Amino acid sequence: MARLPRFCPAGLAQHIVQRGNNRSVCFASKEDFAAYAHWLDKYSTKFKVAIHAWVFMTNHVHLLATPSTDDGIQLMMQSLGRRYVQYFNFAYRRSGTLWEGRYKSSLVDTENYLLVCYRYIELNPVRATMVDDPADYSWSSYRCNALGVGSSLCTPHDNYLSLGKAEAERLYNYRELFKSRLDGPLVDDIRNALNKGLALGSGRFCDEVEVLYGQRVKPAKMGRPKKRNEEES
Repeated sequence: MARLPRFCPAGLAQHIVQRGNNRSVCFASKEDFAAYAHWLDKYSTKFKVAIHAWVFMTNHVHLLATPSTDDGIQLMMQSLGRRYVQYFNFAYRRSGTLWEGRYKSSLVDTENYLLVCYRYIELNPVRATMVDDPADYSWSSYRCNALGVGSSLCTPHDNYLSLGKAEAERLYNYRELFKSRLDGPLVDDIRNALNKGLALGSGRFCDEVEVLYGQRVKPAKMGRPKKRNEEES
């Protein structure tokens, strides 16, 4: 099934992924990671996009974000992508594309899946067997959300804040979420939503979004179209 048109309404959380072209390396040094983080901070502020969680891997990036305007994420990702490619090509004396086409994104049902996406994103280095503990990976938001390390890039979502009235309580409860790993079917659902531009959410959430915005966000019904004589029988 083809991917649906990108749909990023203001106020709804989005899971975003951007990959290197042909899964090639897009971060080759600590300086590269730091440069990307700097411009993500700059452009998310400029275009009023709240960044809740992130991970920068060697050949791709995951973000969990909420835009304040309908075009906020698009403008942020376009500006960020162009600026980082300029930096990377100059630093490594190369030319041409760096990213694998356009970024992918999916709406996230905040009530049922937002904290799941936090975990999915910050557990990327663990799934890739790069570290055993997400706290051991420097280029993710886990240390902010689980250990209280400050970052101007991180804006806590209301669902995250609901984990506790005091910061210590929130941090503890957030770490507790990571004591259980995400099961295979849930990981598959997250990846499928991203790859096809679907919403990650309950049936009720998807129905409400489709009615409110007039945009399909769940899989089309399967089956061959009816022939004319079948329709008339």
